Amino acid sequence: MRLRMMIPSLLLTLLTLLTGGLAAAAIPAGTLAGQIVAPDGQPLANGTVYFFSAAVGPPPAPERYWRVPDDLAQLDGEGRFAVQLLPGTYFVGAIKRQQGHEIGPPRDGDLFFTSRDAQGAPRPYTIMPGERHDAGVLTGVTVFRQTTIKKTAITGIAGKVLAADGTPMAGALVFAFVTPTMIGRPLYVSDRTGKDGTYLLRVGDGGTYYLRVRDIYGGGVPTTGMLMGSYGGATPKPVEVKAGAVTGGIDINAAPFTRPTPGKKGPGGMKGKGGPPQP
Repeated sequence: MRLRMMIPSLLLTLLTLLTGGLAAAAIPAGTLAGQIVAPDGQPLANGTVYFFSAAVGPPPAPERYWRVPDDLAQLDGEGRFAVQLLPGTYFVGAIKRQQGHEIGPPRDGDLFFTSRDAQGAPRPYTIMPGERHDAGVLTGVTVFRQTTIKKTAITGIAGKVLAADGTPMAGALVFAFVTPTMIGRPLYVSDRTGKDGTYLLRVGDGGTYYLRVRDIYGGGVPTTGMLMGSYGGATPKPVEVKAGAVTGGIDINAAPFTRPTPGKKGPGGMKGKGGPPQP
């Protein structure tokens, strides 16, 4: 009798969870639109516009850290964009590379933009379900210089990306996640390592981070030859960071990806029939 009384209760709970999930999935996206104009008055044609969710992390601050964007789109020939976003609050930035379209931190000489308010703080844009928000003409594009990056009071993680034999790995990216599973989108990313394999991963605040190495942005199924690794290998190790300080000596082993045999762990602890890592 007691079991019979429990079943309807469990079914009701399950139904509530399912309908709640369906309702959340049915919430329509909103649209954020605008035009970004370069210093000479010309549109930031064919650049890349970034969107950073305020619910996920801190506002963008390239002079202190590079936060991985939550969404992005290409600007058209007039520097315009109209992008559908999930309801919430976002910060907006953009880059037009001198060469190429690689996603990631601005490089010296790139045209760079962060939408800011009258006080110079990143401007938030609130997106409502099913509504269009027109940000108008956005100005404030500058030529990015490495000299603007802060050299003191940095919060971050430093070390080297190394092959198994200790050889430095150039061209690697180090991504910071806030969960040990390292599934989904990372929060921060470093600049590419140089010939000596050294990296500096600047983060927004102190805390616990988990690190993954790749040589491309974005997730997806790894391909043969792609550089992969993680701090701690198959069992990710946490890295503790104090605000205003750099945790050094965090060396990470990485190797070109090869398709492992079933049940055998490859670079970064990935099993032969496991799911693909996210960037």
